[in-house]
Amino acid sequence: MHLKFNKSFHILVIIIIFSVSTDETLSIDPNFEACMPRNCGNGPNISYPFWITNLHESYCGQPDFEVTCYGGNPVVAISDDDYVIEEVFYANNSFLLANSMVYDFENTCPIPLHNFSIEGTPYNYSLSYVDLFFFYNCSTYPIKEPTYRVVCASNDTDLSFAVFHKEVLEYENYSIDSCNSWVNAPVESGDITKMLEMNFTDVLRRGFVLQWSEDYCSDCNRSGGNCGSINNKFTCFCSDKQHSKTCDDGGKKQLTLKVAIVVILIVVGATILVTCASLIFWFRKKTSTYKSIFFWRKSTMTNDNVEAFLKINGSLLPQRYSYSRIKTITNSFQDKLGKGGYGDVYKGKLLDGRLVAVKLLNETKGSNVEEFINEVASISRTSHVNIVSLVGYCFEGCKRALIYEYMPNGSLEKFIYNNKSQETNDDLEWKTMHKIAVGIARGLEYLHRGCTTRIFHFDIKPHNILLDEDFCPKISDFGLAKLCPKKESMVSMLHARGTIGYIAPEVFSRHFGRVSHKADVYSYGMLVLEMVQGKENIGQSVEDTSNLYFPHSIYKKLECDGDIGLQGIESEEDEKVARKMILVSLCCIQANPSDRPAINKVIEMLEGNLESLQMPPEPFLSLRSRTLIASSTIQISEENKSCEIESM
Repeated sequence: MHLKFNKSFHILVIIIIFSVSTDETLSIDPNFEACMPRNCGNGPNISYPFWITNLHESYCGQPDFEVTCYGGNPVVAISDDDYVIEEVFYANNSFLLANSMVYDFENTCPIPLHNFSIEGTPYNYSLSYVDLFFFYNCSTYPIKEPTYRVVCASNDTDLSFAVFHKEVLEYENYSIDSCNSWVNAPVESGDITKMLEMNFTDVLRRGFVLQWSEDYCSDCNRSGGNCGSINNKFTCFCSDKQHSKTCDDGGKKQLTLKVAIVVILIVVGATILVTCASLIFWFRKKTSTYKSIFFWRKSTMTNDNVEAFLKINGSLLPQRYSYSRIKTITNSFQDKLGKGGYGDVYKGKLLDGRLVAVKLLNETKGSNVEEFINEVASISRTSHVNIVSLVGYCFEGCKRALIYEYMPNGSLEKFIYNNKSQETNDDLEWKTMHKIAVGIARGLEYLHRGCTTRIFHFDIKPHNILLDEDFCPKISDFGLAKLCPKKESMVSMLHARGTIGYIAPEVFSRHFGRVSHKADVYSYGMLVLEMVQGKENIGQSVEDTSNLYFPHSIYKKLECDGDIGLQGIESEEDEKVARKMILVSLCCIQANPSDRPAINKVIEMLEGNLESLQMPPEPFLSLRSRTLIASSTIQISEENKSCEIESM
């Protein structure tokens, strides 16, 4: 019956698409294609009111908004200088630009040479800028120390320096006549104290924002058109023809759809019509809380799909950055923090001085589109102290990056493994470990119960737990997550996903039960056990087979009420914390999902009294069964497959 439903739905979709497309794609207006958004290789997509020489026709923009490509970057000429466009904010008619001097890495002294002025241009200043004045070839420095000494433009007799505009009056006793020339350079305002810690090149690299007057382009774009200007009059180029403001004519499309529905009624019949209506109702109900889930089929995942998702959900997503801006933020990827399965992570700094971690996804990894869009789709729905914040993202052709808040203490993995290898003195006290365990559980509780859309992470492990300066844990890396409506608790998956050692049994074998939020509980239990095992007195490597036997050995020690043999236990309170963490983790890794506690119950157990906890059954499979599972052919999915929701 389910197969029949699917066929009926596919017939409906195919006929409607065919009937709509046959009338509208026979002849596409060449002006529509000519004015498609384009870029110079790096930087943002350029569209109306801007237009790129040699890539756009001049009527695709306004005459005074001409852009040229230089070194792969979009450039505008203002006041006898070239300025690189770093971002365009079409939603509020503004753009971020910076003097091209700072992009010339061969220039050892990138100083502005001409006064900046918007006179004679169609632009206006934003409210968030300040002027930086450069004084060149002065006979002496002023008595007061200037903001920046421009050493590269100075010699023994001719001195150069720069000061912010509000400081110019403080130099009134200094004779400006002693300087050969001066120029002003606008820069984006911010925390002046932090700006004073930078050199003048970094300050110029911040860029500044200009604005242009409001136009009709947003309405045209929303209707599927591309904007242009003919005889200085705004025009909306649509796939069929030119329109004055938008492509919406409604009548033709509505008539085509009505004809398609009539054809469906004749061909399919009344019974199939009822089936289709039921499916449409089901589809709308599901997508009202979770519209993005159907994008993620690998066979249809293209850049166009992603761009469509980003456009539809733009108001819900964090800020989008160009690749050139990513390079600026990371200082051309100078400070590498680490390497993950999908790419390298670099330290960076935003314009407001905030430190960030930038994950640059591998261009050659075929599945990184799925991982990227899944991460953006899921984490943008979260806001919790124990969930890492996604500050922004970059999606520019094959260049993809994710920008997170910076976590000074790195991942939990580092502290667990350092304990066992004794390579450093880094060690977590039992009190801190308990705090981290509770924080991770609270983060999972939020994902499972606190979000509008439930999120199952499916990759909880020490590497994906980040620690801030106060060792507050934050769950990261949502590349394998699944999103489900809040009323649903079960999901089906085509392949197992996660990391060997942390995957719940039911994820790779349905003999153990259906997949639900309890899979995250299992992974959490294995993570807490690994935290405890990092304190084990025996000096075994984390890469040997001890992981297979540690749960069994620690269970036997608890069962016999003997010494649990862990390091760092210096008080009775430490002993209670250790035993509590072990008991809770053993409850979490029960083979049957129904025997595991929900994550809110886990929090109660961790924060409650040790005496109230009961010894759980031995939770693991027999050694023979575990060996069979480990040796079986399992495809660990690094791709975000489609999520077919099943009700309980």
